[in-house]
Amino acid sequence: MIKTTLETAEMVKYVDNNFHALKITFANEIGHICEKVGIDSHEVMDIFVQDKKLNISPYYLKPGFAFGGSCLPKDLRATNYMAKMLDLETPLLNSMIPSNNVQILTTIKRVISFGKKKIGIAGFSFKAGTDDLRESPLVEVIETLIGKGYDLKLYDKNVSVAKLMGANKEYINNHIPHISSLMVGSLDNRDSALTEKNIYFDINRAVSFLSFRRSGYKP
Repeated sequence: MIKTTLETAEMVKYVDNNFHALKITFANEIGHICEKVGIDSHEVMDIFVQDKKLNISPYYLKPGFAFGGSCLPKDLRATNYMAKMLDLETPLLNSMIPSNNVQILTTIKRVISFGKKKIGIAGFSFKAGTDDLRESPLVEVIETLIGKGYDLKLYDKNVSVAKLMGANKEYINNHIPHISSLMVGSLDNRDSALTEKNIYFDINRAVSFLSFRRSGYKP
């Protein structure tokens, strides 16, 4: 027995049926691609659903920030390109990157809504525990805020600009070439360069509406 509010129960019903429709649509679009290239779509999906850690699990089902990194955007673009070359319409797959971009823009608007010009950001790799900055949506947020004249200071315990290599280094040099001057080495309260900013938050943990509201965000 689950006890909740009437409004939550109603929303859960909508979520259930929307997710069921989403799964059917996703499987059908993948099926169309498989058919065109001579692959057994049922075998593909039978293997797919065996992954209970990520594919069929609670993972990735908590509202939060946008996806990024070196795999998801690349493989999604590749799948969409394949469908286009096969003259297939895949509206669901095609909608994912635009929807992801809306999530990034929504976060930027939320930050701007605070009305403060000095901002400290903790964590800007594409996910916690890595120094991979390639296609990090956080880098796009930072780049946009800099372009709008915001005074930013950045901290990420996993990122050392001096240690960045290859495509990772090239990506950050193309997007935030002066990143070294924005970074601080600690979250210690004595490090006023970050903690005395008008706004200080960890985007990876404060991008949901509720988290922003708890941080003082008002729509």
